[in-house]
Amino acid sequence: MASKPVGENPLDGSRLAAYSPAMRSKPAHQLRRGWTTGACATAATKAALIALWEGREVAEISITLPKGETPVFALAHCASGDGWAEAGIVKDAGDDPDVTHGALIVARVASSTGGITFHAGKGVGTITRPGLPLAVGEAAINPVPRSLMCAVVEEMAATCGKDANIAITISIPGGEELAAKTWNPRLGIVGGLSVLGTTGVVRPFSCAAWIASIHRGVDVAIASGQTHVAGCTGATSERVVQGLYDLPDYAMLDMGDFAGGLLKYLRRNKVARLTIGGGIGKICKLAQGAMDLHSARSQVDFARLGQWSRELGLADVSTANTALEAYEIAGPALAEHIAARAQQFVTGFLGGGVQVDIVVIDRAGAILARAGSA
Repeated sequence: MASKPVGENPLDGSRLAAYSPAMRSKPAHQLRRGWTTGACATAATKAALIALWEGREVAEISITLPKGETPVFALAHCASGDGWAEAGIVKDAGDDPDVTHGALIVARVASSTGGITFHAGKGVGTITRPGLPLAVGEAAINPVPRSLMCAVVEEMAATCGKDANIAITISIPGGEELAAKTWNPRLGIVGGLSVLGTTGVVRPFSCAAWIASIHRGVDVAIASGQTHVAGCTGATSERVVQGLYDLPDYAMLDMGDFAGGLLKYLRRNKVARLTIGGGIGKICKLAQGAMDLHSARSQVDFARLGQWSRELGLADVSTANTALEAYEIAGPALAEHIAARAQQFVTGFLGGGVQVDIVVIDRAGAILARAGSA
């Protein structure tokens, strides 16, 4: 649920659940951008402060984002009471497949004596595991949104002649249910979603958001003392690998097609052991040196695969249409060779010091080959 040129820098990977390979392909039409959860929370905070300190409700509100953009948000909710006020904005993620699109982001501000503090309301998670950019026990409101909200409080306090002593509580009705579709549970964020954003802008179908979630998963695993992590290309391979090694959820990194995103980060942030699991087609591409395993961006080199099969004394598979067909022609020995090649490539790329093993599965989850396993 990355500060990279993408809008969301997820603690949770909230955008991952809705992704599919087709969605990750470049669409034919111009896509509409949206606004991050953090931008919506900041705008709601400003509107709530106007209600608290100026005693008036606004129909819309504008804020300034880190790169100078000044979007205008329509208010969907406003309420106030003795010493508090709140405002809500419906998140518009544009054309991005974000599970929080359409969610109501509510900011409640209350007079305080302790400076500016942040709190998790209903539907916003709390940090319970180290390795994220917030301390254990903190509300899952990312550093950049916190900074934006602090700036709004200080600006409004100066304008209204008030002390900047405000408790900010962010709530997302239904957020706990939405969080089940994200990485939050395995990252140790309990009780709901994370309030995210670096630029304030959601750029649709951004691969960087997924890669950032992989990085945060590595950070959490390392901070939790986990020495063995696994990167898998899909749900079936993840289930098989997790069962094979009895790994905890936070050791399972939803690599998808982004082998490079995982391996480049692990080259700088090493663990003792890495398992990679996937179908024979994607593992074959990895064995041949591909770092992006998506079908639109890398292909199996069948001439090279045919050379491998001939060197093994197997049937020539250079005219096969898919890696699975090649396996069906040449048999298990080819799958074992592909696994071994992938294990050699990954080990070499990581530069040593990491025990690497590969698990190749079929679509039903049966293991076709393993390499480097203890």
